[in-house]
Amino acid sequence: MQGSKMYQEVILNHYRNPRRWGRLSPVTVSHTGENASCGDELTFDLRLAGDGETIEEVAFTGEGCAISIASASLLAEELPGMTLSEVRDLDRDDALDLLGIEPTPMRIPCAVLAEKVVQDGVESYEEGT
Repeated sequence: MQGSKMYQEVILNHYRNPRRWGRLSPVTVSHTGENASCGDELTFDLRLAGDGETIEEVAFTGEGCAISIASASLLAEELPGMTLSEVRDLDRDDALDLLGIEPTPMRIPCAVLAEKVVQDGVESYEEGT
């Protein structure tokens, strides 16, 4: 029970004080996505290093519930230093592991929204290069 409370505090902290909040300029990849079931919307900006494969800087903005904003904040902290290949390999469990809790089935789309937005942005970027 105490562990669960700790994770709830982490989620609330990231919701109230999201890390890497804002927009980047210049930006290599920018993508917006939404959770159609609840209206949460996130925009992620990525700046790639000179190798064109490694994420150098990340920022995000958006509106949503505590789970979606906290997930975005936690993911934004993890992305710098990752390669686009590593981003493509992220899965639902990775997003849930960052949160540290198993959300209810209704909240899973909120928990994985950030990961989906980043992956869709990377896919669009790679299709255009």
